Amino acid sequence: MEKVTYENWVPISNQFAIDEKTKGALAVLQWAYNLYPEDHIIYASSFGAEAIVLIDLIYQVKPNAHIIFLDTDLHFPETYDVIDKIEARFPTLRIERKKPNLSLDEQAAIYGSALWKRDPNQCCHIRKVIPLREVLTTKEAWISGLRREQSPTRKDTHYVNKDEKFKNIKICPLIHWTGDEVWSYIREKNLPYNKLHDENYPSIGCFPCTMPTETDGDSRSGRWMGSFKTECGLHTK
Repeated sequence: MEKVTYENWVPISNQFAIDEKTKGALAVLQWAYNLYPEDHIIYASSFGAEAIVLIDLIYQVKPNAHIIFLDTDLHFPETYDVIDKIEARFPTLRIERKKPNLSLDEQAAIYGSALWKRDPNQCCHIRKVIPLREVLTTKEAWISGLRREQSPTRKDTHYVNKDEKFKNIKICPLIHWTGDEVWSYIREKNLPYNKLHDENYPSIGCFPCTMPTETDGDSRSGRWMGSFKTECGLHTK
């Protein structure tokens, strides 16, 4: 199958066979790592539940894959703990912790303290969007753990997407997985995961903007509660 780039974009998601075990995820990853040079493709990982599954699948295809974690300096201790455990479990993976250009003190000096309370979109832009854009400048493609079931904003995601925001290709191997299937895989493989998931955190981001939830809403329902914000900006145009 031909390599797809932003410049020669053609839809190809329907060309992948959806196997029973990984629902096409392994086939998509094999295609991606076979066609994109290793320094031209990266996985941007949140180290949430989907990420743990994806890391295990990636390791089967590309044991030295490059993984980027957007370290906002505002993550829960449990998030850093699971990264340490993943590094120990998969020692050949190249896991990079990418920090924003502004420290929290520098951001406060320019924009005022606790920017995430007053303007969470701006805070996400500074601490997530800009750092990822810097990383993706030299990449043709990036991998994401989006699932269609997660929220209405993600229901139309394909395996291979033209990413207008970062002007490259976004690959989403887990689009057909359910939340139950994610957790069955984690338990079957005895993979380390963020323990906050056991405390009713379905989705885990920065600690000021992430809350546990008792609702049966979508898996993003604990993020930016009390606002209309549902995405950090990485997956919006």
